[in-house]
Amino acid sequence: MADQDQAAQGNNNQDPAFNLQRTYVKDLSLEMPNAPQIFLEQEGPSVEVTINVGGQRLAETIYESTVTVTVTTKIQDKTLYLIEATQAGIFEAANIPEEQLDPLLGIVCPTMLYPYLRATVADAITRTTLPALHLAEVNFQALYEQRLAQLVEAQQSSIELPPGATRQ
Repeated sequence: MADQDQAAQGNNNQDPAFNLQRTYVKDLSLEMPNAPQIFLEQEGPSVEVTINVGGQRLAETIYESTVTVTVTTKIQDKTLYLIEATQAGIFEAANIPEEQLDPLLGIVCPTMLYPYLRATVADAITRTTLPALHLAEVNFQALYEQRLAQLVEAQQSSIELPPGATRQ
């Protein structure tokens, strides 16, 4: 009976584990270079949003994942505001098969962090007395697949072909 208990405990140590340990704002920057004159403009602003995902291993089973958003809002050619925010999280990922680890860090972790990032950006913009900007939902799986396709394309284009050979 004791052998069965020890065997069960040994198997539990090999069970996959995934947990969010902590989330935090890693970076936040807000610029309004044309204030207060820009407030006199009557035209509506145009908004450009870019999102990047990153991360790094901190320890054997501990990872940091980041989601960075840059929002540039302009009226004609004048910047109303520029905000850049990075939301980060520390995740534990133990006994996860290697082929599942990259999608976990590139899709699941950013998906968990993004609601915090959206709230941070909306709050920062509201504090400028401008109407809040609510960032749209993001499909991090599609972004991940797009990034993989770009990596494959970059690797294929960097492979040198022998003289006279062509790509198909």
